[in-house]
Formats: sequence, structure tokens, C-alpha cells
Amino acid sequence: MHQERVKQMDPYDFMEKQKLPYETKKQHAIAVAREFHEKLNGKTFCSVGGLDSITLLAFLRKYVDRSIPGVAVSTLEDRSVQKVHHQLENMALLKPHKSQVLIFKEFGYPVISKDIAGKIELLQNPTEKNATVRNAILTGNTGEQGGNKYSRFMHLPQKWLKLFAEQEAPFKVSSKCCYYLKEKPCDDYAKKNKSYVYMGLMASEGGRRQKALIAHGCNYYGKTVTRSCPFAIFSRTDLLRLALELEIPVPEIYGQIVEQPDGSLETTRAKRTGCTMCGFGIHMEKRPHRFDRLRESSPKEWEFWMYKMGWGKVLDYIGVAWEDEYVSHEQLRLSV
Repeated sequence: MHQERVKQMDPYDFMEKQKLPYETKKQHAIAVAREFHEKLNGKTFCSVGGLDSITLLAFLRKYVDRSIPGVAVSTLEDRSVQKVHHQLENMALLKPHKSQVLIFKEFGYPVISKDIAGKIELLQNPTEKNATVRNAILTGNTGEQGGNKYSRFMHLPQKWLKLFAEQEAPFKVSSKCCYYLKEKPCDDYAKKNKSYVYMGLMASEGGRRQKALIAHGCNYYGKTVTRSCPFAIFSRTDLLRLALELEIPVPEIYGQIVEQPDGSLETTRAKRTGCTMCGFGIHMEKRPHRFDRLRESSPKEWEFWMYKMGWGKVLDYIGVAWEDEYVSHEQLRLSV
């Protein structure tokens, strides 16, 4: 493995690159992807999930190397995404390390965000070793180890403190889902094949991804992590424009790619997808949200997760409507 670490780009430089014209950003992505492939002697693969990474795989095969394999834990995705995965050549379709049912029962449900779920998980599983961290989550005080400073990044927002600290939630919360469902299977593939991953992440998505990409840049060569994110400086419109250029088969769950009045591009249905029963960000989604769409596409599966597996009580607790059948404005218009 190449242990050299590429010089990090500073936050200002990264944000300036995000403002570049589309064609310039595209050429930057090509250069980044080729550099990664060359440094690692062609021992690379593309982690494939939804539309973003399906587009990345096609991009890599056109501009870097036609033989780059795609790797997906496909069974976790929406059925229309799985359909596209099966249409692609040279795809390794992996199995999750644990089933979603087992993870929910053993560890808890993935809700709010990966960062907040991890904090709630610590609060729900107190030990002597995590006492200082738990106090920081509850109060923001980092303790002696952190210089007794206040950290708003550690302090859990009041809304979630009320639900998960001031009272006992009727279910467990966990951030371990991603690890067992996707990360470990892909890590095992990488170790077995001695290869390194391309990922379709963009800083414009915000959250942890934005922080990590700004901190480590498009290509990162670390002691424990080596990865390439050629689309790091792309906007959503940049990604969708490239998808149209490459004539990507758009999974049905996304609808169509259309131009908005301001000239940006957007999908008419889902904006982002992931594991079928992932609850990260669900509290911020407008209806029809991801579980409404699951009800429409697979009512029996929806019923299993909502009633038998307890997702209904989880959504009720965090204030997300789900049981009333959602009727869209378009459906109301057609019924008149």
C-alpha cells in the first residue's frame, strides 16, 4: 500500500474549488481519479449504491479504466436501484455482515443522524469508561481531558436530550448499522482483493461527509484509510448533469432529472437513497418521505417493518407521521 499522504487542501481553497464552472470541476475529478488509480497500480474498485455512485462507476470506466469493478451490498437498496445494479457489468454483489432485523434487535435503530445516534447510544449504554463523554453529550462540558471547555459539537441538542436523556425512550438507538451492513462487507472485499475504494461522496451533502472531505481532500492516503472521492467538490446539479451526459439509467425511485426555474437540476422523486430502512434524516424529510414511498412500492414490506419490527413506534416517538396514507398534490389534482 502507498503510505504517502497527499497534502490536505485548506477549507478556503476547497470552498473556492466548489465555485468553479462545471467543466473545470469535471476535469478536476478526472485528474483526481486518474492519480488515485495510478498511485495504487490499478488496484481500485468503486463502492456502488444509489444514483451518485452509479454515476461515479460509469465516469470511472469512461475516463480512468474500463475494467474498474463495482462493489455493492445491493439487497439493502430500493428494488429499482437493485435492478440497475444487476444491469451493470463486472459487479460484485456482497451480502451484509448482519441482517437489518438482527442489528435492530441487538443494537438499536438508526435515527436522526449517524453522529447523534452514536451519542444517544452512549447515553443508553452507560459505563465507567464513557462517563466523561456522556457528561459532554449531556452538558457540553469536555471535562479535565478536554480542558473543561464547552463544546457545542459534543452537546446533544435540547430536542434530543428531552427525548433520550430526560426520559427513557421505548427503543434503543444505534449508529452501528452502517458498519455491519455496508462498511465491513466492503472492507473485507478490499482486504481480500488488496484494492482501494472510490466513493461518490460530495461535500455539498453536508454533515460528517462535508467535514471529512474538507479535512482530507478528494484523495486520501492514510495508515488505516485510503480512498478517493472524485466528486468531492461537485454540487447536486453537477452530479445530475454528469448523469445525463453519461446517459445513466436512473432508478425509478428517483423519478426523472428535470431542470428547475433557477437552472439547477433535481430529481422528481427521491433526492437521495440508501438502505431501505435507514432512519437517518427522516425527521427532516417532507412528505412523501422514504417510508411513504416504500408503502407505495412494497406495501407488504412496509407493513412488516412498521408493525412487526417496530419502526412505527420509532417514528411516532421522534415526531414523524407515517400511518396516515399520504396523498400528494399531484394525486389530488388528478382526482378533481
